[in-house]
Amino acid sequence: MHPLLAHKNRLGLYLIAWVLMGVLLAALVKFMANLPWLEALVLALPLTMIYSFMCLPPWYLCREFPLTQTPPAKLALVYVVAAILSSASWLALGKGWSLLLARPDFFPSLAVQYEQVLPLFAGVGLMLFWLSVVGHYLVIAFETVRLNEKQALELQILAHEAELKALRAQIHPHFLFNSLNSISALTTIDPAAARRMCLRLADFLRQSLNLGAQDKISLAQELALAQDFLAIEQIRFGQRLQVAQNIAEESTACEVPPLLLQPLLENAINHGIAHLLEGGTITLEALRNGSYLKLAVQNPCDPERP
Repeated sequence: MHPLLAHKNRLGLYLIAWVLMGVLLAALVKFMANLPWLEALVLALPLTMIYSFMCLPPWYLCREFPLTQTPPAKLALVYVVAAILSSASWLALGKGWSLLLARPDFFPSLAVQYEQVLPLFAGVGLMLFWLSVVGHYLVIAFETVRLNEKQALELQILAHEAELKALRAQIHPHFLFNSLNSISALTTIDPAAARRMCLRLADFLRQSLNLGAQDKISLAQELALAQDFLAIEQIRFGQRLQVAQNIAEESTACEVPPLLLQPLLENAINHGIAHLLEGGTITLEALRNGSYLKLAVQNPCDPERP
């Protein structure tokens, strides 16, 4: 389907532009044939609106004969023939319209006066047809650029999703390895803490499997999952790991990819808290600004460590 016919707003603007061209053509007819404004408008405006639809088929010619893939001679031949046929058809319609109006009770001399402005209509018909061809090529170029940008964005999103999945695949084994080591150590030192850590780990893995199968989850769900993760790590690190949060209430309804925060929090712990004897505080922040969501994870670090 022609893009103008698929969008009412575009079609409306297109027809308004042609109404203005019809008024301009009526002014030229009035000047050349010395017609009253009413007769010039009655002759020119309906014919212009008819021609507005006759200038839509070049869309299909433009798609059939791309500029970059069609020899110039072939393009010239196609559009010269198409313009002549289109303009000739329009002139024939104009002749019939002028004869229909040339009645004693309407505009009896309009058919004769139409013959006077026939060269004007022929020239305008050719010019408008070729302008429509240029316009259609511009629309096709614009749509091609937009489609390429959309495809590039989709590929970028797919690449990011693949990176995120790969990161998750790497992090889960590391996290499980560290957690199981901590549980093993706690069983002899603090069996109650080892039991709590086992239960927390089971809850976290259950939730991560359920939510990880979804494309998007709410930030509230992601934060709950992050809390389970941090609770496990707090059992592991004890008082060395403190957590502070600054979560804007309006941000919790935003949708995010599942398990987005875990790699950030694990990096903050492994590369920050784990290398500080006294530990430190991890700060988790979520702020919403219009359609944007800002997530931040901050951690202290050892300034002497590379």
